[in-house]
Amino acid sequence: MHLDPTLVIVVGISFAVIAAGLILDFLKQPLVIAYLLVGVVLGPGVFGLVQDGAVLGPLGAMGLVLLLFFVGMEVRPVELVKSWRIAVIGTLLQVLGSCVVVWAIGWYFDWSLARIVLLGFVVSLSSTAIVVKMLQDTGELSSPLGQDVLGILLVQDLVIVPMMIILGFFGGEEVSYSQLAIQIVAAIAIVALVIWVLRNPGFTIPGAKFLKDNHELEVFGALAICLGFAFITGFAGLSSVLGAFVAGICVSAAKETHWFHETLQPFHVLLIACFFLSVGLMLDLQFLVENWQEILLLVAAVYLTNILINAVIMRVLGRSWQQSLYGGAMLSQIGEFSFVLAAIGYAGGIVNDEGYQLVVATIVVSLVLSPLFIGAIRQLTGYQPVINQH
Repeated sequence: MHLDPTLVIVVGISFAVIAAGLILDFLKQPLVIAYLLVGVVLGPGVFGLVQDGAVLGPLGAMGLVLLLFFVGMEVRPVELVKSWRIAVIGTLLQVLGSCVVVWAIGWYFDWSLARIVLLGFVVSLSSTAIVVKMLQDTGELSSPLGQDVLGILLVQDLVIVPMMIILGFFGGEEVSYSQLAIQIVAAIAIVALVIWVLRNPGFTIPGAKFLKDNHELEVFGALAICLGFAFITGFAGLSSVLGAFVAGICVSAAKETHWFHETLQPFHVLLIACFFLSVGLMLDLQFLVENWQEILLLVAAVYLTNILINAVIMRVLGRSWQQSLYGGAMLSQIGEFSFVLAAIGYAGGIVNDEGYQLVVATIVVSLVLSPLFIGAIRQLTGYQPVINQH
């Protein structure tokens, strides 16, 4: 009898997620941790059921796109606009503060300027996937602090573009001014579209009425809108998740949210799981065991630095210390887009093989421990969100 090995992998992952999910649910921990731990345990470093994350990686990237699409349907754009000062100023100060801290460390260890800039950029980006998923699970996405955090995450998705350009300079790459012009035009077009949507709520999505009575076509119609926006912004050199988020805002403003939610929810759950599983698979356990002290010190330094920087920024911009510390904890881990920056630095010779593995391990461990760290800070501060009902 021929047994498809892919079937064995899917079954194994499904049972492992159920088992880990039930345990973590009993411990009052988010399911995100289960996905991450299952990826680590079933990866090549432990049981080896999944030897290559090349398949899960692209699926996980689509999961991240769907996650931001759903967020776009749930958020209140007017509230995001109101908190633009925290989002824009907070992000810029966070990047600057992270670079200053890394520069101080790099000065002591005699790092090159290129390596200091790379690591400063890497630690300044927070995890959109982890934070948004936790905000959704706890119902805090619509809270004032949740909107502040979401705004910062979205601005971070924008600043990754100039970060990539700067790292290209250090890596010896020539900057394409035509591509830069396309990015600027695309960013202006996105802002113009969002402004139009805010001024014209209740508009009709072209062709949507012909899909409502056909479930099969609804699936493809919803995917076409979500992934289409993501493709356009990605093709223009901006973050693809930014396009998905804007698509969600458009769908919500057009009052089409209900059937989009029903149609894409199963895809959303499955692909988000693929994303976190792929992150867990990236962890080289042998390298982690051999360098665990250095990695844990780096993760602790990242957590403490980021929570301090973000808490001070939020406090200065008007939030209470309780809100600021909890918001800082939310943004304390290193984000998934930092993998992209690390890969650019590796390809450009800014870091060697060992340095790249150290960066990847630090990112993955910070993601795995992030929900526990956020939960601990919430308990310590006693923060209780004020949820906006809408």
